[in-house]
Amino acid sequence: MDLYEYQGKELFRRFGIAVSEGRLVTSPEEARTAAQELGGQVVVKAQVLTGGRGKAGGIKLAEGPEDAEQHARDILGLDIRGHVVRKLWIEAASEIEREYYLSLTFDRGEKKALFMFTKEGGVDIEEVAAERPEALAKLHVDPLEGFQAYQARRLIYGAGIEDEGEQKQIAKLAARLYTAFVECDAMLCEVNPLIVTPSGEVKALDSKFTVDDNALYKHPDIAEMRDLDAYPPEERAAREKDVTYVKLDGEVGVLGNGAGLVMSTLDVVALAGGQPANFCDLGGGGDAEGVVDALEIISADPQVKSILFNIFGGITRCDEVARGILQALERLTIEEPIVVRLDGTNAEEGRALLKEAAPPNLHVEPTMLDAARRAVELAP
Repeated sequence: MDLYEYQGKELFRRFGIAVSEGRLVTSPEEARTAAQELGGQVVVKAQVLTGGRGKAGGIKLAEGPEDAEQHARDILGLDIRGHVVRKLWIEAASEIEREYYLSLTFDRGEKKALFMFTKEGGVDIEEVAAERPEALAKLHVDPLEGFQAYQARRLIYGAGIEDEGEQKQIAKLAARLYTAFVECDAMLCEVNPLIVTPSGEVKALDSKFTVDDNALYKHPDIAEMRDLDAYPPEERAAREKDVTYVKLDGEVGVLGNGAGLVMSTLDVVALAGGQPANFCDLGGGGDAEGVVDALEIISADPQVKSILFNIFGGITRCDEVARGILQALERLTIEEPIVVRLDGTNAEEGRALLKEAAPPNLHVEPTMLDAARRAVELAP
């Protein structure tokens, strides 16, 4: 789960990481009031769950309350990479002497947390990694050992930080960032930029914080931070029905049993010349209720022109899935063509059930590639 900047900074503050004072607002009038309370120059920052805010005009420096109100009018409602700005973070402006980049993420290959630190903050880290890899200090942290003082020194020296005062502050901040990362079950904690003020204070000017969805049951306070309005309506409906669903940009609705099979189906749809409209995992079962929930969500997407069922029967029997599909179609009115591929346990029985009782818009294919091609062909 991705957090907004202001939410990430709230968590940073809990763990003793210095951040600027700010206010969350949703209207130009509130922005004016916030600027008055903070005093002096403020920064008006769009709150969206994506990057590139500055380049899109979503971050503006305001000289005072009137300026902040005008910037708020300009930014609210702005579309930034498909995300509409509905909230703003009004933050006291900071004087900046230097900008660094610091992040902590989970390296799945090494199964360890990975620190990345560079003096070249304020830019895309991908650019630094590609063009000047020697400027990027990297350090893995063994989960059994934890983050140690010698590792902080190695990280700081690796990035070339020479000022002793900065070294001490960054070491403390990195340790606190690791504590936040572990205790919040995070997948990413990124500070870009990590700034040094003219007075020598080191603090986080931005926050990108991503928490593992599977651990949210342990963090009800963080789970409450999820902004459902930031997600497509299909994903919100799927969450309510406990369906594993991700909205995509294509025209072929995809439903399968098992995440690996669904991922493969997305690739085969692309191979057949189409574009998947979604990722939807039915899980291990094939009961009518689960199929109804999934079909309701998929068919609600106006982009969907055809629907592809790809079912492999292992523990799940294909004839049970076929009955679930037929029961679901009795309860729902779906005009889009539906293509079904069944393989595995009782596949022949399942295909026979579908061919015998299926409505005219349901088509049964023997292989995954055949089914993908048919689904693409039927999507006008």
